[in-house]
Amino acid sequence: MRPTAPRAHDLTERQLTMPVDELVAETRHKVRVLPSLDELYSWLARIMADEIKANNDAGEPTRWILPVGPKSQYPLLARICNEERIHWRDVHAFHMDEFLDWQGRQIGADHPFSFRGFCDRNLYELLDPELRPAPENIVYPDVRDPSAFTSRLRDAGGADTCFAGFGYRGHLAFNEPPTTRWHRYSVEEFKASTTRIVPLLEDTIVAHSHRTTGGYTQTIPRMAITIGMSEILSARKLHLITDGGAWKQFIVRVLLLTGEPDVMYPVTLAHDHPDMEVTVDSASIAPLRLGINA
Repeated sequence: MRPTAPRAHDLTERQLTMPVDELVAETRHKVRVLPSLDELYSWLARIMADEIKANNDAGEPTRWILPVGPKSQYPLLARICNEERIHWRDVHAFHMDEFLDWQGRQIGADHPFSFRGFCDRNLYELLDPELRPAPENIVYPDVRDPSAFTSRLRDAGGADTCFAGFGYRGHLAFNEPPTTRWHRYSVEEFKASTTRIVPLLEDTIVAHSHRTTGGYTQTIPRMAITIGMSEILSARKLHLITDGGAWKQFIVRVLLLTGEPDVMYPVTLAHDHPDMEVTVDSASIAPLRLGINA
């Protein structure tokens, strides 16, 4: 019998630095390690296209919850679908989140940080017009009616697959670890969270600025609307993916090695999902180097 898995703050130096093959052997989750980012994006685009095609052939809809992060698979997915004539007429795409400005107002699709704008330009507009989904089947959380997202997802029959990247702090969508000192959220409360407006943690703003603006934080939106953990965990299949390299090495090991769900690392709330798998690039699962001379 495998020993009880530790909590995140109890990970040992051996667990943080163990070789990848030992790590994969020790985790209880299904893990796929791809050698490079290009191979990860190509693989992800291929399995997404195959899922649509299989559902089309069976006369069934495809109902997805989708992230922007990872995102480089989307142009590849559009190309595959165009080349293989895979139509999206029965695809229901529920997008996880969208940035808001500092006053909590919706940003436009032309905003450089708009997730809606990114997906329009890099997925939907790249599909041949006759293959595109109906506009009403592309759903984003609505700041004017956050509960509508949950209702639309339920009315569609729930999500077949949720593709979810996970962040530096282990957040899924913008379900970041709660930081208020005035209230402690239990695992049960956080698992039950639904679509809502959230302020962003400072380290999320720093992480986005590091990757997109050369460290200039002023242009990063300060708030977001996000689906909750309840919507994510309701998907029949949960596919966790990361492509962050050094940003993600610690949180990958938290996900794969810890036991008890912990709201300070929201990705661990997925431990008990009945059909979950994890896909990473090799840089994101590499052993940590502990110290400046490591």
